[in-house]
Amino acid sequence: MTTTTPETGERDVSALVASLDLSTKVRLLTGATSFTLHGEESIGLEPMAFSDGPTGVRGLKFTGGDHVALFPNATLLASAWSEETAREVGELLAEEAERQRIHVVLGPTINLHRSPLGGRLFEAYSEDPLLTGRLAAAYVQGLQAKRIGACLKHLVANESETLRNYMSSELSEEALRELYLLPFEIAVEDANPWSIMAAYNDINGVAATEQQHVNNEVVKDAWGWDGLLMSDWFATKSSAPAALGGLDLVMPGPDGPWGEALVRDVESGAVPESVVDEHVCRLLRLAQRVGALGAPREWPATSTAPDAPERREQLRRLATEGMVVLRNEGGVLPLSGDATVALVGRHAVETICMGGGSAQVNPPYQVSIAEGLTGAIGERLTVVDGVEVREHARAADPASVRDPESGEEGLRVEYLDADGVVMSAEHSSVCEVATGWDDTLPRPTQRVRLTGRLADVGTLSTDGTVRLGVTGTGSWRLSVDGELIGATDLLAQGADPGESMLKPPVWTVDVEAAPGALVEAELTVVRSEPQPGPDGSMSTLSHVIASGMGVKGLVVAPVPAPARVTIERAVAVARQADIAVVVVGLTPEQETEATDKHTLRLPGEQDAMVAAVAAAARRTVVIVNAATPILMPWSGDVDAILVVGLPGQEGGHAVADALLGIREPAGRLVTSWPAADGAAPAWDVEPTDLRLEYTEGTFVGYRGFHAGRAPAPAHWLGDGQGYGSWEYDSAELLGTGPAPNVGVRVRNTSDRTSREVVQVYFQPSEPDQPIRLVGWSTVTVAAGETADVQVSTDARLWRRWDTANGAWTTLADGGRLLVARGLGDVKATVALG
Repeated sequence: MTTTTPETGERDVSALVASLDLSTKVRLLTGATSFTLHGEESIGLEPMAFSDGPTGVRGLKFTGGDHVALFPNATLLASAWSEETAREVGELLAEEAERQRIHVVLGPTINLHRSPLGGRLFEAYSEDPLLTGRLAAAYVQGLQAKRIGACLKHLVANESETLRNYMSSELSEEALRELYLLPFEIAVEDANPWSIMAAYNDINGVAATEQQHVNNEVVKDAWGWDGLLMSDWFATKSSAPAALGGLDLVMPGPDGPWGEALVRDVESGAVPESVVDEHVCRLLRLAQRVGALGAPREWPATSTAPDAPERREQLRRLATEGMVVLRNEGGVLPLSGDATVALVGRHAVETICMGGGSAQVNPPYQVSIAEGLTGAIGERLTVVDGVEVREHARAADPASVRDPESGEEGLRVEYLDADGVVMSAEHSSVCEVATGWDDTLPRPTQRVRLTGRLADVGTLSTDGTVRLGVTGTGSWRLSVDGELIGATDLLAQGADPGESMLKPPVWTVDVEAAPGALVEAELTVVRSEPQPGPDGSMSTLSHVIASGMGVKGLVVAPVPAPARVTIERAVAVARQADIAVVVVGLTPEQETEATDKHTLRLPGEQDAMVAAVAAAARRTVVIVNAATPILMPWSGDVDAILVVGLPGQEGGHAVADALLGIREPAGRLVTSWPAADGAAPAWDVEPTDLRLEYTEGTFVGYRGFHAGRAPAPAHWLGDGQGYGSWEYDSAELLGTGPAPNVGVRVRNTSDRTSREVVQVYFQPSEPDQPIRLVGWSTVTVAAGETADVQVSTDARLWRRWDTANGAWTTLADGGRLLVARGLGDVKATVALG
């Protein structure tokens, strides 16, 4: 029998927990599969389904699967500086989840952009904790309003990827509380997320999944949070320490370090059964909230398809609104209505619409910038490919091959057991598959056969040659029309199990092939004895790496032309046009899970390409197709720079809208862009002896730049011009108290309606305290008009952590407020006290 809690309307689940025996309770605390949980019929508990979700709700399959909507990436969405936008994204993701019957979406990612080298920054919001926390809270509200659970990740201090499963982030309690926990605290306080994910890393020598201090003392006790704390996938390293350290759920399943080990820990007295009961209570509370406990949830009978006109328009608008104009000399943007345009660059024809890793989804289409701009201006556009931007080949574009049986774009995939029996044969709309991850086959997969017929090879290379190959660990044989052209054994290069899934090894060979040639790649899965990790431990990770799990794919690609030849072609086309638009950027080799960057320089010869085009063209616009900072040595030589992030499936259309002024790209940067490699307050992402020291303390990003901890950045957090121009006529305090409001009068001095983001920063009087963003407000103003804007400041930024007393204390009186368009353009200063 259950009771109802009057304050929330939720049932008390403790009686349900009391009806279960120990082994049943423990069984519920490890996943059933990669992305599902066990049900329990005796208490009316349905299985729950989780899905990765930062840029779309992928579903239960890691590769392939159903088509789902691909959203703009997190930094691009955050660049709108709009809680309304974040809430709308949560609502739309909830609709995507409902369509697939997903109960919990694993997002948002709210780790901070500590170092610009972080590989996974593209799926986190910002370097600032207030901006991150407020946007996260709005996202959670939008998602959970439709009874789809959100999951804040990754708790905590998981700002880099290198050796993430083994390293320890070493930081002060002040930095932990004031920076890295603050976005979680804001989201918990303002939106009550129903789940949180514990990270891979250690914090000050203690695993995130075993953090008594963070998980129990802070999050569950001090904040009073009543949700479910799950592990990141394969992050749990122990039984009793994790159970006692606040972890509620081990993912994925069905195996893991709990199970019988946790039962023995309870029976031996190492873990009180009341601890297990508390974990199950939290799991059942989540189930109740998402409609998996008691009366079955009624899922919508109809839903918006990922390629429906309504969804297309939403994604197109969301992408454009976050794009950032960093330079616009002479008002070259928006482009005039009759100018001829030369569009140059690999990213123009192969626009990167999403980052790598668990953020990847299978969208119904992805619009390149070349496609979007061609559709907008037609014959006035000439397109030319750019220099090679990837170090390694990637799995084939499905359009480059055809399933030999169905004739559809993509591959024929066969899964064979150890006896050579085909257990499954299916069409794949993508050219890669996962083994050992989301298999539903009757026996373990021993071999995988990928087969496809080449499409018109003339579209891939001009001389009849084509680059073929494979990706993924294992023993491979590659043949064309039955003739063996190569064999290789590929091994994972690191100790992160994610590497075999997220950055698998690659082998290629250049061959002559005709359209219609049958290409077959056969993989033998190689399993090995588990080996200790870099920390010397034999953990779940060791067994995962040894299992042969990973993503495997077929490579079909053109043989790239020399950079010199490509640049010469680009220059010739640029000379003939009124405007050259050069698209540069990063790829999922840099912006991905499980790896960090080593430089902010653009890959390949992109800088040389921009410099050559800028020297030849009448006017030059550069589009940056990247989510995170890059170096731009040519910035002073071009007329305009537009940062478009990773713009999602409607990317090319959204960029065309921005270039042509159909919709204003009024975004502002969410992270400061350093002027040179190493020129940032926090730079290193490589642990030393598995320890990464956060020596910068609370002076991260713009905070450290402002304090002189690094040379001034090329562009500050909050920078961005839009298509308007602004005067700030006045700024004044509105009221008194520890977190006063600020009134600002702004005037749009341009000839078009524009949107402004009014930012307020607080510089405390205490010399050891960094400047910090305390509030912002957005306003849209017609040409020549004036608007009064009120900015509310957040009291959670007017305090500091007193480690000696273990408590928050209010900052000293005095200091000043800076009203700014980023700290490189301060418009007014208001003294306090």
